[in-house]
Amino acid sequence: MSSTSTGSSVSAPPAPKNAVDRFFKISERGSTIGTEIRGGLVTFFTMSYIIVLNPLIIGTVQDGTGSFLGGGDGPNIPMIAATTALVAGVMSILMGVVANFPLALAAGLGLNAVVTYSIASLPDMTWADAMGIVVLEGLIILVLVLTGFREAVFRAVPMELKTAISVGIGLFIAFIGLVDAGFVRIPFSQATPVELGIGGSLGSWPLLVFVFGLFLAIILMARKVKGAILIAIVSSTVLAIIVEAVGKIGGQTPENPGGWELNVPALPDSVVAAPDFSLLGQFSLFGSIEKIGIVAVVLLVFSVMIADFFDTMGTMVAVGGEAGLLDKGGNPPRTKQILIVDSLAAAAGGAGSVSSNTSYVESAAGVGDGARTGLASVTTGIAFLLATFLSPLVDMVPFEAATPALVVVGFLMVMQVSGIDWKNFEVAVPAFLTIVLMPFSYSITVGIGAGVISFVVIKLAMGKIRQVHPLMWVATVLFVAYFLIEPIKDLLGL
Repeated sequence: MSSTSTGSSVSAPPAPKNAVDRFFKISERGSTIGTEIRGGLVTFFTMSYIIVLNPLIIGTVQDGTGSFLGGGDGPNIPMIAATTALVAGVMSILMGVVANFPLALAAGLGLNAVVTYSIASLPDMTWADAMGIVVLEGLIILVLVLTGFREAVFRAVPMELKTAISVGIGLFIAFIGLVDAGFVRIPFSQATPVELGIGGSLGSWPLLVFVFGLFLAIILMARKVKGAILIAIVSSTVLAIIVEAVGKIGGQTPENPGGWELNVPALPDSVVAAPDFSLLGQFSLFGSIEKIGIVAVVLLVFSVMIADFFDTMGTMVAVGGEAGLLDKGGNPPRTKQILIVDSLAAAAGGAGSVSSNTSYVESAAGVGDGARTGLASVTTGIAFLLATFLSPLVDMVPFEAATPALVVVGFLMVMQVSGIDWKNFEVAVPAFLTIVLMPFSYSITVGIGAGVISFVVIKLAMGKIRQVHPLMWVATVLFVAYFLIEPIKDLLGL
């Protein structure tokens, strides 16, 4: 906020107090070092749930060869948690120093679901191949930023379709959370595709822990409590440990359908441990091409790129608006530097084998607490680096305690649905197909492809071909090839 003085037109910005103040322009933006540090910590606590959730998403699913991320006979949650925190810490610090913007980064929810369920799980694909696709996506976005091509890509996809992609991913994330918690599951009778709990009942302690965590997160967020999601995860984990200690419920098996879905909650032998960063560098840049073909690789890179690129654009504008840092054109300061760091973060996430890293809209929590400069992002990054030594704590968190966050984040993403003009069939139908096919087909790529193709087909049928950007035609051809890849292979004898 600016102040005016009597008899003076505009107050000059206060002189910087020290080198840190001068470098980050703290006083110039009406903040203080203490405010920036506090804001950075608030941002960390509002987004640190990713240290728990990212390993549970990418670390518990086998790739196309039946292997877990990082190797081994089962999930290596602590290793993935440590590397997730490391990459997030480094990239958040880089954002603060290079772009001087209060925007923190970490493995993107939604993007990690794409990598896990739509890429790594494809036949013959390995986790290294999947992470190579993430690196490619980050490098391509970096080229788009450096060449100024980002505006062309941004204009190519209609705004309603961009919104629908975010909404669809939100529904997909929420559905994953409900399924992973066992709140929604395939019935033993298979009379319906899914059912509520066990035989339509929530009659198990793990499910009640999930419900407790979900309502706690909702209530805390409604009351605008900072760190609501993290508080809900920690509280639900404590409750789960108590429930297991008293009830001896055990893990879920066919004979024990009411058991814990993934890991049985229990106190770890130690709280602090030397972090294992063995995941770093475990990616194959072009290995996916010989596994699924160049056309499929191009489509997958495009799918991840669309979600990553446009999410970042919206996030930086939202955070900049909250901080009052946007210019008259609605652009934040040092826009190019922000996008460069975000692009590098996407590639760094793949190189670190923890999925694409992206800007977090939770940074707005720190901004709401007063953060205005990159010092807040540096503070958030340092907090993430310190968290790498606490990975044993992650291994005791059961799905039922962590997955309420997925449902809540899904809800936040679905709120954007109001930005779609549902009375205009030309955009409403493609948006609808994008949204519903993501969770119903359990594939984000399918949802995006259906939306793009239907948009172009409807415009063509309406005689409005000039309203279709050339890049949308290219995307349509690629998606058609993707959906018909098996018949095409058979036709070509591949």
